[in-house]
Amino acid sequence: MAVVNRTPDSFYDRGLTYAFDAAVRAVDAAVAAGADLVDIGGVKAGPGEEVGPDEEIRRVADLVAAARERHPGLVISVDTWRAEVADVVARAGADLLNDTWGGPDPELPAVAAAHGIGLVCAHAGGLAPRSRTHRAAYGDVVAAVAGHVTGLAERAVAAGVRPDAVLIDPAHDFGKNTRHSLELTRRLDELVATGWPVLVAVSNKDFVGETLRAPVEHRAEGTAAALALSAWHGARVLRVHDAAAARAALDAVAFMRTG
Repeated sequence: MAVVNRTPDSFYDRGLTYAFDAAVRAVDAAVAAGADLVDIGGVKAGPGEEVGPDEEIRRVADLVAAARERHPGLVISVDTWRAEVADVVARAGADLLNDTWGGPDPELPAVAAAHGIGLVCAHAGGLAPRSRTHRAAYGDVVAAVAGHVTGLAERAVAAGVRPDAVLIDPAHDFGKNTRHSLELTRRLDELVATGWPVLVAVSNKDFVGETLRAPVEHRAEGTAAALALSAWHGARVLRVHDAAAARAALDAVAFMRTG
């Protein structure tokens, strides 16, 4: 799953794909590099400029439509927690709603169900969207994450989302410190064992940077290691910034597993 952000303040590319034409080229490049899915976002995850629903729609809806027209077989995901945004992008051709904030809008599953599309159920430790983690504490972070995401998945199915269209995401760094994110990576097989397909978003995350004492521009090696370990443990979808590098790492893991 390749990331394409239509945001002027992305932590990773600093707005490199904010312009519409640049975003379209980024989608094309991701597909050429081996991405099976593209995750389109219109709001920076961290604190920053206020972005209301209308502005979020302006940033992402036309890009979803363009991606659908250019790549009919591509799985298109939209990173949003808002049901009103979700409804518009679903009509534009999105296949998946990626709610990285753990369900703050209770209407989101109903939108996914109404359009027959998928939903990512994540764990953000109760954080409000776009807020920072502060003194996160868990007795057992893996158990806490598993309980939350499976509960969201079951509620999504109860709302009418197809069971085969639901994924769970531990949401590394969201409501967690570096130790928590490392523990989730080491024990990812326990989330896989729930039976729900697991999406992992570790690409260039702060836990990678803090572990290696590396700024964003020097986290490629740590990202590759985290992706490889996640894939070995059974993650089904891996959300990345560099699709070509991720494809190579995941192909290597596949060969190592199968011989």
